[in-house]
Amino acid sequence: MNCCEGGVKFRLYPKPPYAHPDWRPETICVSDSPGAIGPGPSDERMHLVNPVGKRFAYGVNPGPLGTPHLDLPPWRGQVFSPVRPDEDGHFDRIPEGTPEFAEAHVFGTVRFVLDIWEHYFGRRIEWHFAPDYRRLEIVVLPALNNAYAGYGFMEVGAQHFPNGTVAPFALNFDVMAHELGHLILYSTVGMPTPATEQGEYHGFQESGADCTALIASLHFESLLEHLLGQTHGNLYTYNELDRFAELAPGDEIRRASNDVKMSEFAAGWQDEHALSQPLTGAIFDILVDIFQEILVDRGLISRDIAEATRSVRGNPGYVAAIQPAYDFAYADRYEEFRAALVEARDYLGFALAEAWKGLSPDYFTYLGVAEALIAAERRVSAGRYRRAMLESFEWREIGCVRVGPRLAPPDARSHSHSPRTLVPGMRDALPRMSYRERALMAGMLG
Repeated sequence: MNCCEGGVKFRLYPKPPYAHPDWRPETICVSDSPGAIGPGPSDERMHLVNPVGKRFAYGVNPGPLGTPHLDLPPWRGQVFSPVRPDEDGHFDRIPEGTPEFAEAHVFGTVRFVLDIWEHYFGRRIEWHFAPDYRRLEIVVLPALNNAYAGYGFMEVGAQHFPNGTVAPFALNFDVMAHELGHLILYSTVGMPTPATEQGEYHGFQESGADCTALIASLHFESLLEHLLGQTHGNLYTYNELDRFAELAPGDEIRRASNDVKMSEFAAGWQDEHALSQPLTGAIFDILVDIFQEILVDRGLISRDIAEATRSVRGNPGYVAAIQPAYDFAYADRYEEFRAALVEARDYLGFALAEAWKGLSPDYFTYLGVAEALIAAERRVSAGRYRRAMLESFEWREIGCVRVGPRLAPPDARSHSHSPRTLVPGMRDALPRMSYRERALMAGMLG
């Protein structure tokens, strides 16, 4: 999908430059033909705005006189000059380190990841907010100490550190791919009602968004080359694939390769990001197992090495012990190992899309996800990877242990109760502004 034939070109960082200054941006193509993406950038699915004077992120915000109001797209105020394509309709010649590059990077990332997952779903993914908005509004808002997507919008801020340094999420592929993952899940799985809401649904949202980013990142040729050169195919070594949303060298928000089990949440949970870890870990293990099976089938590693790799789940110390075997098997076989990893990537992408299509948001459980993925595997490959899935889910105690209740009200880090879940109809529940306050607000945007 990253062949750059016929589509509009962008340059994207596989890893953020503030965490990996030695990584260069890679030229990719999106599915739009030259001429279909105009100033902004913008196309018929999404448009980017860099607003002038936007003081608050979308959500419930105070009006000029303090009355709370629901602030949702579209942004009606002034905007900075939009980024424009070159004379050939591309965005790959914009100099790095400029605001224009960051804005093109945001749009290119979201468009690229949407293309990837529409390929896996085999159809266009309609926005869940389509009844009210035709296009996704992507807002660059550097003062926002976060990044999130909601009803009709994605707002991209930055990580602000106490020492005054800033890590702009506009240059972090994982963060934006993760946020688009939420929108994909809202569109394909849906949202529960308050009466049918379960904690595992919120954990699934974070896990599914992380998996959206993980699979998408494997479409960078430079990442594949770096990953295999670093690990020689032993994907349980500490590597760039399982590190989500890096903020600095060695500092990431979450890791896909983890040892978290469901029993850690039997008494209850507080943070959906932590709750997501058993499911994300199981899916990462499945990816590794599928990769190993393909390597065995192609005679690139022995069955003994693959079985030893399976034992890493319960014995992390085995990672270093089996590395020499991978070093020997990998020597001068990059293309063969790359082809196996691409096949595993695409298999899991198609299987996840097929599983997500059949899920209901109501009374949601991780067991339901496991059953849907196993059923998808049976339809796609007639049980070839059934063992990998069963062992991964069983080791994580998915289906054996139920998650307990939420132990504390959602805090500022929660995405399950945030501007992400607000819809225009909620305006009716808020106090009505006076005429004077509405006039003042209109003047602020004029």
